[in-house]
Amino acid sequence: MRQVIGIGETILDVIFRDSRPYAAVPGGSTFNCMVSLSRLGIPVRFISEVGKDKVGRLVLDFMQANGMDTQYIAQYDEGKSAISLAFLNQTCDAEYMFFTEYPEKRLDVIFPKINADDIVVFGSFYALDPELRYAVTQLLEYAHGRKAIIYYDINFRKSHAHKALHARPTVMDNLEFADLVRGSDEDFLYLYGKTDMKAVYRDEVEYYCRKLLTTHGADGVNLFTEKSQTHFAVEPVIPLSTVGAGDTFNAGVIYGLIRENIGRDALQNLDRDTWGKIIGYAAAFAAHVCQSYDNYLSEEFAARYKLN
Repeated sequence: MRQVIGIGETILDVIFRDSRPYAAVPGGSTFNCMVSLSRLGIPVRFISEVGKDKVGRLVLDFMQANGMDTQYIAQYDEGKSAISLAFLNQTCDAEYMFFTEYPEKRLDVIFPKINADDIVVFGSFYALDPELRYAVTQLLEYAHGRKAIIYYDINFRKSHAHKALHARPTVMDNLEFADLVRGSDEDFLYLYGKTDMKAVYRDEVEYYCRKLLTTHGADGVNLFTEKSQTHFAVEPVIPLSTVGAGDTFNAGVIYGLIRENIGRDALQNLDRDTWGKIIGYAAAFAAHVCQSYDNYLSEEFAARYKLN
């Protein structure tokens, strides 16, 4: 079976509702996606870093319990594992506070082998951080040369909006590597100050990457390609938490590409029905996660879709 290689932060998410902590779960944008994929029976290789402390040990134990290889996780003595506080508002969207204390030397690991049509997923501020840029670029260049599908999740949060102008050149570099890009309407508002997704695709994305998925919560999903724009409706849900929803949407897209046996070449010319299947998985996965305080698919739900 094809494998999925991800690179991103690991973090302990402490989730608050009504000013009280409700849950503490291992998280991180790409990490959440990889946990769901592993529970779906897909081989994953996750590249990241944790401190040699209790939080780091918790994350590693969680990965192992979920069948995830930990050999690509750098462990550092100086500094501490990252923690975030996620405060849910009345609509169950989260505002974040991050606490990080990284060492001077970052991400000192060897990359896994990548084969043609494997899928590499990256994104969020981890993909923009100057301290990690060399490692991220090295992985993307390797993946591109091996003819893997490269999936880029913009995931540009409000807390980084003041860095948007300086981040855009690096975003452009990431877009140029990508075969498929996903971003929420809020991502593009904070990054470009734009709410018109057609203008975002035309002015900011199309020149670099021809495939863009934009997500709009209950208002559905838009697919932009060089040939067309297509809207897909989604079933409305009453959420408990939207933390992890976008990450699990990404897992659904990647799951769909593997389940439907879509390689890098075939991705370029998919018909509407095939895109509809892929986005259907993604929307169903995201809706499931919205109805819990976890950041990933439950084991019971994943068992219904598991690939052998």
